Amino acid sequence: MAFTYDTATDTGKTRLLIFDTDATNYVFEDAELSVFFVMEGDSLKRAAALALETMASNEAFVLKVITLMDLRTDGAATARALLARAALLRSQADDEEFADDAGFDWAEMVVDTFSGRERLAKQVLRG
Repeated sequence: MAFTYDTATDTGKTRLLIFDTDATNYVFEDAELSVFFVMEGDSLKRAAALALETMASNEAFVLKVITLMDLRTDGAATARALLARAALLRSQADDEEFADDAGFDWAEMVVDTFSGRERLAKQVLRG
């Protein structure tokens, strides 16, 4: 049962994004957060989104909607809030990843023998 919170590490940064920073009442083990990080292609925001989605599933499954005397819990509402945060993190990750690809790329068509030779010559020049 390992819990560390060091914002210099990927695990600590993921904990910061999902608000799992209380050492006495934490949700995920360090190993679980590491698995999320690997599953999401080493993306911190995507790992945090997966952690939040996991938390949301658990909230909706365990809490449901319960009313006991004057106390009411609504796991579905909590799950919606967690999923909204996860969607925001995934959107931010998309924006960051695709910002590098915002330029344009080349597309060459070969439609006849002449354009085929021209493309090969350009390919040789590009290395």
